[in-house]
Amino acid sequence: MKKTLAGVAFLLSTSAFVSAHAAGNIAAGEAATKKYACASCHGADFHSPIDPSYPKLAGQPQDYLQHALIAYQRGSDGPNGRSNAIMSGQAKALSHQDVQDIAAYLHSLPTTLVLRK
Repeated sequence: MKKTLAGVAFLLSTSAFVSAHAAGNIAAGEAATKKYACASCHGADFHSPIDPSYPKLAGQPQDYLQHALIAYQRGSDGPNGRSNAIMSGQAKALSHQDVQDIAAYLHSLPTTLVLRK
């Protein structure tokens, strides 16, 4: 019984660490969006893209943004991958931490998107 409880305690402590690490850094995400010129397509406020077919990123759920960037990194050949000539090239340059930080920053921005009814 002690062994099982110790294992559960270990799992809980490592889950908390992973969750805290996966949160991303908003300030670093803002810097990364400037470094990679994300606003050049998605708009300075990330809510006014230059083309209506480009997504509005401001306020999107963080886990969705992370998943989308990772899917662009995988490309159409990978599992759950996405194919887009521009975004695939942009996303491949991002580190895992960049993805976390950018997603945290974009999620923190104000939005007029309806996320829940």
